[in-house]
Amino acid sequence: MADIIRLLPEYLANQIAAGEVVQRPASVVKELLENSVDARSSSVTLIIKDAGKQLIQVVDDGVGMTETDARMCFERHATSKIKTTEDLFRIRTMGFRGEAMASIAAVAQVELKTRARGAELGSCLTIEGNEVIKQEPVAMAEGTVVSVKNLFFNVPARRNFLKTNPVEMRHILDEFQRVALANPEIAFALYQNEVEVMNLPAGKLSQRIVSIFGKEYKEQMAACEETTPFLTVKGYIGKPEFAKKSRGEQFFFVNNRYIKSQYLNHAVLTAFEGLLPKDSFPFYVLFLEIAPETIDINVHPTKTEIKFEDEKTVYAIVRAAVKQSLGLHNIAPSLDFGADVNYIPLQPMKFPASMDFETAPALAPRASARASQPTTFTSRASGGGDRDDSYSDFAPTREVSRATSSPDTNLFPEEEEDSLTPSKNSMTGGSKTLQVHQKYLMVQVKSGLMVVDQQAAQERILYEKYSQALGKRTGASQQLLFPQTLQLSPADFSLVMELSEEFTALGFVFNDFGNNTLVVNGIPAEIPLRDEKELIEGLLEQYKNNLSALKVDRQENLARAMAKRVASRLTGRLSDQEMNALVDRLFGCQVPNYTPSGQKTLVILQTEQLQDLFLRG
Repeated sequence: MADIIRLLPEYLANQIAAGEVVQRPASVVKELLENSVDARSSSVTLIIKDAGKQLIQVVDDGVGMTETDARMCFERHATSKIKTTEDLFRIRTMGFRGEAMASIAAVAQVELKTRARGAELGSCLTIEGNEVIKQEPVAMAEGTVVSVKNLFFNVPARRNFLKTNPVEMRHILDEFQRVALANPEIAFALYQNEVEVMNLPAGKLSQRIVSIFGKEYKEQMAACEETTPFLTVKGYIGKPEFAKKSRGEQFFFVNNRYIKSQYLNHAVLTAFEGLLPKDSFPFYVLFLEIAPETIDINVHPTKTEIKFEDEKTVYAIVRAAVKQSLGLHNIAPSLDFGADVNYIPLQPMKFPASMDFETAPALAPRASARASQPTTFTSRASGGGDRDDSYSDFAPTREVSRATSSPDTNLFPEEEEDSLTPSKNSMTGGSKTLQVHQKYLMVQVKSGLMVVDQQAAQERILYEKYSQALGKRTGASQQLLFPQTLQLSPADFSLVMELSEEFTALGFVFNDFGNNTLVVNGIPAEIPLRDEKELIEGLLEQYKNNLSALKVDRQENLARAMAKRVASRLTGRLSDQEMNALVDRLFGCQVPNYTPSGQKTLVILQTEQLQDLFLRG
């Protein structure tokens, strides 16, 4: 039998290794930025063209490299930070050239220019597919310039799997923000297609957070700090009232390296317990300093996952640090020990002016008793005729029904009953729907009483409307009298550009004003003209929330997010015509009983259930 096991060629081994490290342009950005940080740079500039597919260039003013190091950093298994086995468990640096450079060079055309501090000349290398094309001296400033061109040029299948430019740019922004947050003492700049996207001067962590996420973060940050012999926690948390519906701005850094940890996230949420609105998530940027030998950062090739030797202690310290910060900033509820909690003065009961017990003592108790009996209202004869027969049980009845009672239980004479029961005229022509607390609609149906959640019903109706508009690109728009200017974060602006076709299909009309700013000229029809900025920001927030919680396509996600946000605006008092129209539109939906997320839109109380409420023991 012939031998079948053989060594892989060097170029193929490098391409396989690159598959673990270089998954998309953002992977290259992460490695190059971390190398610049480890080179003790004071200023780092990232230049992107065509979302990194054409060019990724990182310019730094760090210590640079010698001619030999510049050549060695592209060799497989080359590194500047590991000499012995013990060093694997004491890693504090990010990369400092080496390791990833070989993987990047295997799938791209790379040009490296570097000049070590104190050297008269620098060195320029050109590498293509791990093959050195040329190496020559070059005159340049101290530092390093790495240019990665035509990513995946020799692996077309990988290039074809890359997403659209806005999607890839959003991933690049995520990596850029993480490195910039971890190193506020370094100035960072980002240029996309020769346009400045972000310019972050060196400063404190609080200044860096405001520079990245916006000025509104100034008032919501609370400092968090806890020092123990085992672990140090520093950073900022957001005040509960500023919590968002998405998990967006949540960052953990262990020894200055960004990590993802559901375990530590649970520790933070536990500290916020009882302070957050339902389904909301707090902002936090927390840095953990711990002995490197007590953690393992090599769990994942990208080093975003980590294992702690004593994770329970880490959990407890993080939770205590956040809880202490909430208490120090008077965010957590506290007891007022100066007040006598056992004495609460009784307030006199107030009755409506119509209930005058002195002038009509006999009528008041009888009116009160009468109010507890079921009252039936006349339904409008029109407005439900085109309803599907399959929902006949839900269809409002069209006859006036009167509660029957035996002679010995009828406590009111006929004429007095008529004076206390709402008449057809008082119900505005016999409306079939009654609004309760501006939240619920009550409709008499054949089998009993139907209670409709007004906002949930609007969400179902709007979801099907927007789904159809996105599918057919038929969304109607209403023009704003005065166009609104909307300043977004770079990540949100990139997301809007990514979804621009879908936004247009829904009925939004906007233009790119530059510097992450939109000019909104129109919004979808039938949406109340009120705070368009809040509408778009809320829509993006809901979209990102769905993105982390649901596995649905882009159009489905946007239709759900849009329906939920717009429905929250369509609340308040409704006229009879609006109530009837809402019920009719709900039953014109394909799935009228539930919202897209599975929440009930209506509940049927059977006649038997209503009778059970009044059974006497």
